[in-house]
Order: sequence, then C-alpha cells, then structure tokens
Amino acid sequence: MRILRAADYRVMPWKNGGGTTTEIAVSPDGAGLDDFVWRVSMARVEGSGPFSSFAGIDRTLTVLEGEGIVLDIAGQPAAQLTPASAPFFFPADLPTSAALIAGPITDLNVMTRRGRTLHSVERLAISRPVEIATEAGSTLILCHKGEAVFPDAGSIRLGPLDTLLLGPDAPILRVEPVRDTTLFVIRITIAA
Repeated sequence: MRILRAADYRVMPWKNGGGTTTEIAVSPDGAGLDDFVWRVSMARVEGSGPFSSFAGIDRTLTVLEGEGIVLDIAGQPAAQLTPASAPFFFPADLPTSAALIAGPITDLNVMTRRGRTLHSVERLAISRPVEIATEAGSTLILCHKGEAVFPDAGSIRLGPLDTLLLGPDAPILRVEPVRDTTLFVIRITIAA
C-alpha cells in the first residue's frame, strides 16, 4: 500500500510534445512512455489537435475539469466527453484527434499494454461510507474532489488528487468521505 500525494507527481512532456502530462503512477517504476505495462496520469489539454499514439496500448479517458472534449477516433463515431460522461475506453494506437468544446480541460488517462494487462475505471460519488473491493492486480483510488479517510488502513486521509495504490493482496477497504467526495477507482489486472 502506497500513498501518492498530488504534490509529488511527476510532470513531463506529452509523447507528441503538444502539452504536459502529470504522471500519478507507472509500472514498472520508472518506465518511460514507450515501455510501461500500465500508466495512470492526468493531462491539461489547452487546444484542439492530435492525440499521441501508443502502439499496443488500450486507454480510458475521463474529463475531470472543464466543459469537455470531442474525440475523433479513426473508424469510430465521434465521442463527446464531459465531466458527467462515463469513462471512455478506446485503443490508443488508432489515429485520434480532439476538439475542445469550450476552453481547456483536465483529463484522467489510464493506459495498459494490450495482451499483458487489463483495466477498468469507475467513478464513485459518495456522501456516506462505502466499501471498495480490490482486484488481484493493482487498485488505485484517486480522490478527485473532497476528502476520503480509510479507517481500516491506519486512518489514511486523501485530499484532492491524492491517490492510494494497493497491491494484489489488499483487503476490501472501507472509505469514509469527509464531505461529498468523488473518487475514481482504477483496477488493473494481468491479462489471461
């Protein structure tokens, strides 16, 4: 179990150089943009344009802040994503371009190497205690808004954009919101 504080996240250029990404966690530790098995990050998108291509990678994108974005993914209908939209899954190696709806956005990106790992992303808006089931692989709990306390894990407290990274042997965790809180639960498993 590791606590990842927002103040400690690594900021780096996008693969295509068009902006910056804030890396929350990557596996293996220290992996670059071409050799990770999985990666969780946030990006500030300030203009419309092409997305970086990641060969052999599956990706889920969720809008955290801003009005939203429209993704044009080769061979698929355009997808409009807003902060209210469900997390959106797509192959990161298909040519993809984006158009901002009305001004910059911040998004959450989860990427896994196809054939080696799988992932899911769940948004939880909570106002009372809940239990979060973990997976056989890694589970990340990102506190997007509000604050969350994990009483069974030594009363760990997450503030906005802090993350709790749990390994494969983690138990079901009880989380208590300090006030209305939005969490993202990211589950990463080994592909069968």
